[in-house]
Amino acid sequence: MGKSKKTFRRSKRSFHRRLPQIGSGDQIHYRNMSLISRFISEQGKILSRRVNWLTLKQQRSITIAIKQARILSLLPFRNNDKPLDKAPRKIKRNRHTPQFILNSKRNSSPY
Repeated sequence: MGKSKKTFRRSKRSFHRRLPQIGSGDQIHYRNMSLISRFISEQGKILSRRVNWLTLKQQRSITIAIKQARILSLLPFRNNDKPLDKAPRKIKRNRHTPQFILNSKRNSSPY
């Protein structure tokens, strides 16, 4: 009853790492809006390191620059251009739901 050892096989796919988005000449600064805007999502959130393909040092300096630009009103904290298409939340009724909440929802209904 001998155990057979499986040999380690390399995958046929080659591992290709993308180049970083920040060039050697680019300066990470809160006034460099063309660079900073590449690292913000449509909702105005800072994208993660995994999405950005940045080093830890670059991600920290990008985050600091974005926060400084937000404080100085160069960038919005949130992007409210698109309205939310969500329906109003329904309140689940159970024996613990206070009566005033149920009454306020009934009276404020637009229907």
